[in-house]
Amino acid sequence: MGSDTVAKPAPEKSAAEDALAQPLGAAPPPDDAFRSTRTVRTGDVDNRERLRLDGVARYLQDIGTDNLDAVDATATDPLWIVRRTVVDVHRPARFREQLELRRWCDALSTRWANVRVRLDGTGDALIDTSAFWINIGPTNGMPARISDRLWEHMARHAEDTRLRWRAWLPPTPSDDADAGTAFPLRATDIDPFDHVNNAAYWHGIEEHLAGRPELQTAPYRAVIEHLRPVVAGDALVLRARHETDALTLWFTVGDEVRAVARVGRR
Repeated sequence: MGSDTVAKPAPEKSAAEDALAQPLGAAPPPDDAFRSTRTVRTGDVDNRERLRLDGVARYLQDIGTDNLDAVDATATDPLWIVRRTVVDVHRPARFREQLELRRWCDALSTRWANVRVRLDGTGDALIDTSAFWINIGPTNGMPARISDRLWEHMARHAEDTRLRWRAWLPPTPSDDADAGTAFPLRATDIDPFDHVNNAAYWHGIEEHLAGRPELQTAPYRAVIEHLRPVVAGDALVLRARHETDALTLWFTVGDEVRAVARVGRR
């Protein structure tokens, strides 16, 4: 006899969950992207000689500055802030490995851009990244129009020229997040604008990943979204939610969430 039990359909994923799960797009031919090289050094690796996520973040900042210099855009478009960074570690980079970095833009609008950087290593490392950068006016600190010359350079590989912001991560701690642990800021975490440098947020992520070695086994994806800046003197507390294959962190100051991050197996 047939069963009267009716199978329930799987719950539909939200648009944010779909975006979080989507792979990054393909890279353009090597000669069509801005290129740079790095050697993985002692200060950027953990005790297993793995290139840490904060090291990756520093590389992304450096190649961004070098790219602006190379296209003479430092006078017209000198200031950019990152809203989201995605790091897909397919195969981790190791101590002393030589990396080739390729940088290009795959989507943009008049005031912001989604910029990709791919890291290929001589030891078979492969790390693919994506970052949502906002162009900031140097006098008013507000989002500013990208100069025509830089727009032309960035739009060469853009599949979308009407890029809109859409958050991927939950902006408030879940009910099962822990009470949080203090994460004291150091003087070396602060940039010239008295904000915590982008790479320093990844120090907090790495601190929590130290107890979750299974999440450091490639392939995995790490994402951080910045909601408001953390500034010098803030009492920063990190609240965590641990899942079997993922870790979510909320960077909080008082009751306010300043950033949220997630690391999960792919």
